[in-house]
This record gives sequence, C-alpha cells and structure tokens, in this order.
Amino acid sequence: MIYHLTEPDRWARSLAEGVHTGSSRGIELADEGFIHCSTAEQWPNVRRLFYADVDPLLLLHIDESKVGAEVVYEQLGDAPAAFPHIYGPLPLDAVVSVDELPPM
Repeated sequence: MIYHLTEPDRWARSLAEGVHTGSSRGIELADEGFIHCSTAEQWPNVRRLFYADVDPLLLLHIDESKVGAEVVYEQLGDAPAAFPHIYGPLPLDAVVSVDELPPM
C-alpha cells in the first residue's frame, strides 16, 4: 500500500474525470512527470511539512498492484527512505479507500 495526500476539490475533479492526475499541492502530473506518493511511515511527515494548513485533507490508500503505471521508489535529498512516485495517471480503482484527516 502506498499513500497520496490531496485536497477534496482536487479529488472531486478526479472522480468526475475518471482518473487522478494531481501530483502534489497545486501541481499536476503533466507538470511534474509523476504523482508524489508516500509509504505509511512517510505520509504523516509529508503532511506536516507541506499540508499543515490544508483542512480538510484527504489521504488516498493506493493498492500499488492496481496502479498500472510504473511506480518508482526514488531518493529525495537526505530523506531517510525513498519515496514512491507514480509515472502516469492513477486509476480510480487503484484507490482502495479515502480518509478525511482531522485538522492538525
């Protein structure tokens, strides 16, 4: 399982379009080249660093085996572990659950 943080408005757009192409906060797959994701251990810190002021915020639980596009674990700077990146659109059926996170 990998995880992706997104805003409710962006997720609603994905539901309407039938696929998710949001990469990270305000950035699209077409701009970044991949969709930023995290492991279970990483997403809380990503939230704290990049989404602390976003409320509400959604956490997508993604079944990596259903993604279809290449998922590459890449080292970012001095992070203690590599981050998963999806190199293509995220099919909605790969998202097995969505949690609305409580405010920080």
